Amino acid sequence: MITCFIRYEIDPFRKEEFALYSRNWGEAIPRCGADLIGYFGPHEGSATTAYGVYNIDSLAAYEAYRARLAADPLGRENYEFARRERFILKEDRIFLKNLSRPHGKE
Repeated sequence: MITCFIRYEIDPFRKEEFALYSRNWGEAIPRCGADLIGYFGPHEGSATTAYGVYNIDSLAAYEAYRARLAADPLGRENYEFARRERFILKEDRIFLKNLSRPHGKE
C-alpha cells in the first residue's frame, strides 16, 4: 500500500471553487478504486496550500485508477472545471509508504 499526497497551491480568492472540486473527488475517487483519506483546504495559516490524500495498492494500480478516473463522468467534469476556472495554481504529487504501525496497533 502506498499513499499519494497531492499538494496544491490554490488561488486564495477561489477557495470555494477548490472546496467544490474536493467534494467532487470525494465521490469520484472511491468509485474509481482508491481509498480516499480526504481533501484538506486552508483554515488557519497559509491561505494558498491545500492537500488531497489517498491510498492505493501500488503504482501499477495507480495507473489503472487514473485511467478509470479520466473515463468517469464526474472525473472528466472535475478535470475540466479545474482547467476552465484556474483556481489551482500548482499541483505536486508524491507517493509515500507508511513505515510506522497503525495508531493503536501493537
